[in-house]
Amino acid sequence: MMKKSDRIAAPGLWLVIAKSYRALSLVAEQSIANTGLGLTDFAALEALLHKGPLTISEIQDKVRLASGSMTAAVDRLEKLGLVVRRSSPSDRRARVLELTAKGKRLAASCFKRHAKDLEALMSGLSEKEKEQLYGSLKKLGLLAAEKLEKQQTQLKRNKQRAAK
Repeated sequence: MMKKSDRIAAPGLWLVIAKSYRALSLVAEQSIANTGLGLTDFAALEALLHKGPLTISEIQDKVRLASGSMTAAVDRLEKLGLVVRRSSPSDRRARVLELTAKGKRLAASCFKRHAKDLEALMSGLSEKEKEQLYGSLKKLGLLAAEKLEKQQTQLKRNKQRAAK
């Protein structure tokens, strides 16, 4: 246990966050595998279950998957009768994916099981610890995103200056 006077250095904190993320990811992936679905298929079904009908690119944005992986997943899910592709009412070029009744049942059942597994894992933390962790990680993530955005903006400016 650390003494109150011990300062947690940023590299040490980063290491704890990274190792925790890896371990938690493996537990979550195993939970998903236990549903009988692959990670990509689960992610697509979960997005459709909670967000409603979406285009393939909207699902990709939500679950951060490559185009080829997403297309293969959608093809698999459609072949299994879990999703249907429909024409978009607002864009004739786009196709909207929608869960079938069978897809809704499977997605709801798999997500419920996965959520239960995650709840069991997180039960090692008190409600107060969960709230603190949530707030701290959210804050850190927003700070990192802001820093990254500033760096990318600066990089664009430097490239534009160099091109002149």
